[in-house]
Amino acid sequence: MNSRKDHLDGLAIGTLLACCMFWGLQQVLVKSIMGEVAPLFQASLRCVGACVLLLAWCRVRGVRLFARDGSLWPGLLAGGLFAAEFACIYLGLRYTSASRLTVFLYTSPFWVAALVPLFVKSERLRPLQWLGMACAFVAVAFAMREGLGAGSHGDSALGDLLGLAAGALWGLTTVTIRAKNLTRIAPEKLLFYQIATTAVAVPWISLALGESWNFNWSPLAWGSMLAQTVIGAFASYLAWMWMLGRYPATKISVFVFLTPLFALLFGTWLLGEAATPTLLAALGLVAVGIVLVNRKPG
Repeated sequence: MNSRKDHLDGLAIGTLLACCMFWGLQQVLVKSIMGEVAPLFQASLRCVGACVLLLAWCRVRGVRLFARDGSLWPGLLAGGLFAAEFACIYLGLRYTSASRLTVFLYTSPFWVAALVPLFVKSERLRPLQWLGMACAFVAVAFAMREGLGAGSHGDSALGDLLGLAAGALWGLTTVTIRAKNLTRIAPEKLLFYQIATTAVAVPWISLALGESWNFNWSPLAWGSMLAQTVIGAFASYLAWMWMLGRYPATKISVFVFLTPLFALLFGTWLLGEAATPTLLAALGLVAVGIVLVNRKPG
């Protein structure tokens, strides 16, 4: 069954919370092992590994990935946008902190909210939902204001721009999926277009930038890569693709404003960043924004 729903139910909310929590951790995982594993090499390996897992999953479940269904060119477009997004994320983490890049990355819901209604009229946002989006965005900016305003130096601005570019590319990927009706295909196939394109394209960028490829890693690096591959590039994105086909894209995208706040929490725990009352206040404001955006019409 793949019936569409107009509002997020308990299953969607629980799944989104789990995904957002891991995505907040993921940037910290990437950043923490860059001294051992080059960033685009990380992105390449995680997507190659996720492709292997997805092929095995589809074989067991009988999902046909290569049947002709008219989705090839739109699927490759979505895959190309996805690959470019992750190249920007991993390169951006060279120059700026994980939590700082994450807040720029999660401007993506604004691209979705602005563009999806042009193609899917049923997902036009009401004024109250726009207010919810504004609350969520202000909360993220408020939580990050100390980091964003404190002593940027070197190439930090480049990292910020790459984070913004990644956010735009993620939003455009979601818009492409909805506008080209890619939600009609199996979530597994939709995910395969994205991770397979990344697995093919990003290694060449890594080589062109002269990144070192080696596997002389610490246990931390192995654990990080395992988590990025199995949970990040496979399980969480498969869940995301499934939800895009079942729930309104604008409401799902706004919900992920929680991820930068999870990134701050994990950054505090694992990278020694300071947790302040500002962060706690922002968490409450994000919750208010999510409630407003997902409120059912009277």
